[in-house]
Amino acid sequence: MNHPPALPTGPRKPANLSLDTQLLAEARGLGINLSRAAEAGLRDAVREARAEQWKRENAQALEASNAWVQEHDLPLARYRPF
Repeated sequence: MNHPPALPTGPRKPANLSLDTQLLAEARGLGINLSRAAEAGLRDAVREARAEQWKRENAQALEASNAWVQEHDLPLARYRPF
């Protein structure tokens, strides 16, 4: 199983977004850096989407591993203190 790669960071590029006007006004009133907030939200969304994609791509291997453990128990289980 391969693990999802880390999210890249790099130079910024201007982008046009459509945002809820009330939310935008409140954010500006609170002094929130819109670019950083949008980037943080997008980074979270990408991280979640990648994790879901990884789960889908590795579902068969995860199922096989879980089936093996169900049949044979965990390796070295006898050494577990609990």
